[in-house]
Amino acid sequence: MLENLKEQARNLSSRELQQEAFNRLLPLGKKEDPSFHTLLRQTLDVLEDHKGLQAALNLLLRLEVALGLRKPTLAIYDHTFHIIGGGEKYGFTAAHALQDDFDVTILSNRDVTHENIKDWYHLDLSRCKIKILPIPFYEELGVDHLDPARVSRRMENPFHLVAGESGNYDFFINNGMNEMVMPLANISAMIVHFPERRPVSYFYSHRYTHIIYNSKYTAGWIKKKWDITPHKHIFPPVDMALSEDSISKENIILSVARFETGGSKKQLEMVRTFLKLQQKAPDLLAHWTLVLAGGSHGENPYLEKVKQYIQDQDIKNVEIMTNIPGDELKSLYRKARIFWHLCGLDQRDPALVEHFGMTIVEAMQNSIAPIVFDGGGQREIVEQGISGYRVKSTSQLIKYSLSLMEEKGLREKISAAALERSKLFTRERFEERVNTYFNQLLEEYKSTSNSTPQETK
Repeated sequence: MLENLKEQARNLSSRELQQEAFNRLLPLGKKEDPSFHTLLRQTLDVLEDHKGLQAALNLLLRLEVALGLRKPTLAIYDHTFHIIGGGEKYGFTAAHALQDDFDVTILSNRDVTHENIKDWYHLDLSRCKIKILPIPFYEELGVDHLDPARVSRRMENPFHLVAGESGNYDFFINNGMNEMVMPLANISAMIVHFPERRPVSYFYSHRYTHIIYNSKYTAGWIKKKWDITPHKHIFPPVDMALSEDSISKENIILSVARFETGGSKKQLEMVRTFLKLQQKAPDLLAHWTLVLAGGSHGENPYLEKVKQYIQDQDIKNVEIMTNIPGDELKSLYRKARIFWHLCGLDQRDPALVEHFGMTIVEAMQNSIAPIVFDGGGQREIVEQGISGYRVKSTSQLIKYSLSLMEEKGLREKISAAALERSKLFTRERFEERVNTYFNQLLEEYKSTSNSTPQETK
């Protein structure tokens, strides 16, 4: 067996050689064959000599799990876990779904605690370990955002620190779609919310054994920008639903989105549209309020621009609410009747079109009729004329908004359909799909099979 394995080492890749060794050793280990330990040591030597120490470690890790010697280990990494956001919620919720079947470790480059996660996302990850891996390059810069775009080929890849850590686990999940992290684990998955950068410095996305995507819009751009066919579609988890008896609606048009400094969420266009609505139907609009809620940090010239426009035009019934507590946001969802989301309007850059739209689903879970930009992942959420409206222009936004304001029956019909549609995107559905997929991978990891799970709807 050993001599044959040495011969194959010349022609097989590291992964193929590991698989061949695993297929031969596992039956011996299960039968407790006396020759198992001797062959294992010799095989590990062959792997180390021909493919490196990591290949030998990966074989040993896999055999330990397959022989039932320990629980499989899984690490979830994100270079922005210390910042509140929808993508980060995706990763933490995946950890919550997997902590029963895996020994889960949260990997972060900045401090984050179990208490933070519970406060931010209402998730109990007390059974997960947290490991902080400070990256010297960014520590010296003293920046809050660990932007991979700061790294060039002229310098050493600072994320190799994370790559080295990934090799200590059976499964490694890169939730931050940071393509500069080379995966060394046996099973690796990259969760892609959108492929923002083209293959340039230290690009390792093609090294991952599985690519998970949040929307079909994202999947199309993964193929187009990276020439990679992704493996699994799992919609993000949304859990903003309230009990039906708590709904007490008011005449509020609500928008929930970060005040991006570049203005990609289009709050200024919404204010301008609301002013036009007031001019077109002043008596009707006197009884409606536009509320723009969203996060903003540090100096934000775009936010100031929006505020200044409201002041200069003396626009009535517009409220801006930044960095509000979760309970206050829930109250807004409970009260609002109409939801606006224009991310993608007049954009040429596909990265600036909404990749999914979690706040849209949050609104729908609270029986709010959505009117959203007709593009990106929003097309996968809102069914035109059934569970809401999709628009290409602010003139269409005005048209559908007036219809919903004036026709109570239509608004109630759309709101009811929106609530029903939102059930496709719940946290329960998300965790079920994550569990099913990764447990299928785990079963294959423990067996001599070497196939890849097929995409399931």
